[in-house]
Amino acid sequence: MVDIDVLMIYNLFISNHQTYFADVAAMFHVFNASLKGRVDNIKNIGYIWNPKLNIYFVAAGETMRAGLLPKIFAYAGSVSIDRTWRNEGKNVNRQVKMSDVSNIGKALNDGWVITFPQGTTTPFKPIRRGTAHIIKKHKPIVIPIVIDGFRRSFDKKGLIIKKRNVLQSMVIKEPLDIDYENEDIADIVKKIEFSIEQHKSFLKVLTPAEYAKQEEELNKKREFWS
Repeated sequence: MVDIDVLMIYNLFISNHQTYFADVAAMFHVFNASLKGRVDNIKNIGYIWNPKLNIYFVAAGETMRAGLLPKIFAYAGSVSIDRTWRNEGKNVNRQVKMSDVSNIGKALNDGWVITFPQGTTTPFKPIRRGTAHIIKKHKPIVIPIVIDGFRRSFDKKGLIIKKRNVLQSMVIKEPLDIDYENEDIADIVKKIEFSIEQHKSFLKVLTPAEYAKQEEELNKKREFWS
């Protein structure tokens, strides 16, 4: 788990995305556990009675309006935006709403913001340039997060467990080194892509023997929770 002294000063977290809600819920637990001095441990979740409240996450407005529970999540800290490329399962092409950009800026000024630069739970999709524009404009310190195991554990929404005993991991990396004045949008997009391990070079095809070895190593890590 990330060092609390480091975590205190960062205000933009970028991550790959595997479920609509379980990813953010896990980050909420990890952040608050770290704030209470926990190291790689979210057991005995007493820390939730005095949580950090200014943690926000960027989410598609259509997702946050789809049902009662998403609406509750929205009230808990969503910065809802209208996606420019997708709406209600269809491809669209529309202009960025400046109010969305403004709201993200307000959240950055107030606390920590979590965003998923691909804008989808499908792996290895392109990084949306909007995240790079926000980084260049607001100049936050950017912390990459790489998660794994959530897609195998939960349904797409992250609300229903579909498989138990799957190791879920979250790696919080060192901050990105960004020259806000001189790097262009394409440079920042490339850094995001590699930092959250969504560049095509991270695609792996494992042989059965390699997969078995990987599972054996993961099973050793699962002993931590037993």
